[in-house]
Amino acid sequence: MNEFAPSLSAAPPNTASPERTLHELQALLDNAGAGIVFIRERQVVRCNARFAQLFGYASAAELIGQRSESFSLGRAAYRDLGRAAFPVIAAGKPYTTEREMRRRGGQRFWARLTGSLINAAEPLDGAVWVIDDLDAQKAAQNQLEAALWEKQTLFDHAMVGIVYLVDRKMTRCNSFFENMLGYGPGELTGCSTRQWYATDAEWDDIAQRSYPVLQRGDSFAGEVTICRKDGRQIVCEVCSRALHPGKPALGSLWTVMDVTERRSAQAAVAQAQAELERQVQERTRELSDTVDTLHREMKERRADRDRIHWLAHYDALTGLPNRTLLAERSRDAISAAQQNNTPLAVVFLDLDHFKHVNDSLGHRVGDALLVAIAERLRAVVRDKDTVCRLGGDEFILLLPGADARGAERVAGKLLDASKTPYQIGHHELTMAPSMGIAVFPRDGADFETLTQSADVAMYRAKQGGRNTHRFFTPEMQAQSARALTLENALRRALERGQFTLHYQPQVHIATDRLHGVEALLRWQHPELGAISPTEFIPLAEDSGQILAIGDWVLRTALAQLRAWQHAGHAVPSVAVNLSAVQFRQPGMPERIGQMLAQAELPAHALELELTEGVALDDPQSASATMDQLNALGVRLAIDDFGTGYSSLSLLKRFPIHKLKIDQSFVRDLGEDASDRALVSAIVRMAQALGIATTGEGVETPQQLAFLREQGCTEAQGYYYARPMPGDALPGWLHSHSQAAGKQPVP
Repeated sequence: MNEFAPSLSAAPPNTASPERTLHELQALLDNAGAGIVFIRERQVVRCNARFAQLFGYASAAELIGQRSESFSLGRAAYRDLGRAAFPVIAAGKPYTTEREMRRRGGQRFWARLTGSLINAAEPLDGAVWVIDDLDAQKAAQNQLEAALWEKQTLFDHAMVGIVYLVDRKMTRCNSFFENMLGYGPGELTGCSTRQWYATDAEWDDIAQRSYPVLQRGDSFAGEVTICRKDGRQIVCEVCSRALHPGKPALGSLWTVMDVTERRSAQAAVAQAQAELERQVQERTRELSDTVDTLHREMKERRADRDRIHWLAHYDALTGLPNRTLLAERSRDAISAAQQNNTPLAVVFLDLDHFKHVNDSLGHRVGDALLVAIAERLRAVVRDKDTVCRLGGDEFILLLPGADARGAERVAGKLLDASKTPYQIGHHELTMAPSMGIAVFPRDGADFETLTQSADVAMYRAKQGGRNTHRFFTPEMQAQSARALTLENALRRALERGQFTLHYQPQVHIATDRLHGVEALLRWQHPELGAISPTEFIPLAEDSGQILAIGDWVLRTALAQLRAWQHAGHAVPSVAVNLSAVQFRQPGMPERIGQMLAQAELPAHALELELTEGVALDDPQSASATMDQLNALGVRLAIDDFGTGYSSLSLLKRFPIHKLKIDQSFVRDLGEDASDRALVSAIVRMAQALGIATTGEGVETPQQLAFLREQGCTEAQGYYYARPMPGDALPGWLHSHSQAAGKQPVP
């Protein structure tokens, strides 16, 4: 606390004013629980009110300019602190110590000091020190020492035997225990407890009775027969507890009391009482047996009836109402809503990415997670509400008396509750829900219709980004019907040859030569017409059909590339989009290698475009898959970069060859300065990492000129060509090479 002080750097752009920043900093200092002081050139530059209070000053202003030496007990103590602290904080590390300090009036007090440089590169900028008053802590330590002395006194003079054991060996006992067994002082120290028992069986018996209790962290109480030094056996009551609950192997404390005479007297009384009771029991046994049998049969029948009813109405895993009980309660709730003209809402809840838990951690963890989620759902709703598990990871909430606003409040509480992680074994899991809400009678006059409407709204919540809720609308019903139509049509589209590939050139900006083409999937239905990939690709992913379609796209694109090259057309490579479902498919790198071998193409002729989410969902698995693809020689590109959760660690960790700048940034390069700054930053970041860049959606000379100025590697968009069928590309190559004044080469 003798050399350093902070320096305030210029505020970054688009932040609060310096005055506001200083006010916020001062508010933080004034409300801190510890003393905080900034020291430069051995003088106080700034401190908070707590620091002034610690050293007996009325305000922080009185300390400005005060020499830091005045807080130490003297010059020698001050220099000793400097010699100890400087090497540590000069190395950029915080220094912490406990020392006696001096208040303004000369009073001494113990304090904990933690200091660090404001700027490790510029030591003369000063240091910040945080000071805590330890006087109360020191007083507590003195009280603890007094308590320990009292404990030892009690141990030495207790009128009961006290023994400490570790691994069934005596480490310490009091004199009362030694006298009770007839041993001299210290004669039992270190000996095995076996010495106190007549037989091995008795020694093993006390271990079997006490160890499970101590293992649970409970106290054990019992009775044992032990031997004195002279061989005489005595009966003792013992009480024990583990020194560390649940870990008896680390030691236990036993109290021992000789109850031999008391037990003898009790045995005589018990014997007399037993004889009397035997005579009474002899007379009543027959009646008692009959009554017991009757009661047992009645109890078993009631239990069977209750069990059958429970199994018929509740989910066996979570204990929540099942479909049967929900149907009964829904009929009553709808009837009450109709008679009383009161609202009613239904919430359909589905867990986002729950399948990943079962696939990666197993169904045992998944079941335990469902039980924990069920408990949290019950805690959020009212007693009159019903939480039902339909099966899998789907739940329905029946909310009598809740209108749209009330249902939305419940959905908000459920989203808030989902933010707290679930601790399942040693796994910490976060599971977010997607929810659809339907309101009676607007969205359905019966429960089945209400449930269907809520299900449709839930699906829309998943499409809207998950971890949210949506209300049902008539438009959703129409869209749901179209989605069902498309999904059914999609199942036959591949075998009926309704898919085609179009190809869009990717041009090297510096040379204006073709660098590759991107394969784009098109679906032309004979009745529905052209269907956008943004509409049918999510359906294909949800239904699992994307795997067969994706394989077809890869094989077709590679075959087309091979055909172009055999015909003498200089098409160096083809890029294919790979969905997250395909990417996670086991054996995917091996299958791609087989496709390349069948097409007789080198691996570098194929470029796979991935979304950022593919890598972020499971980085460890994604890294292994990418490494396998990279080892094959396949190039990897991140598509639509910047629109998702862009992570620099992703670029550093994974073998990425190219970033494709999303067309939403390229579109407004001429008008939007923010887009220009973002594109420039992406290109420069990629250059620093040795990664190529492609600008998507290039349509104007101005956009291309900007990308060229920034050093972008490739351009793709209508400026060069629209996506075209494979047989149209040779004509474009010819016209493009003539316009450029050269032949296209790889």
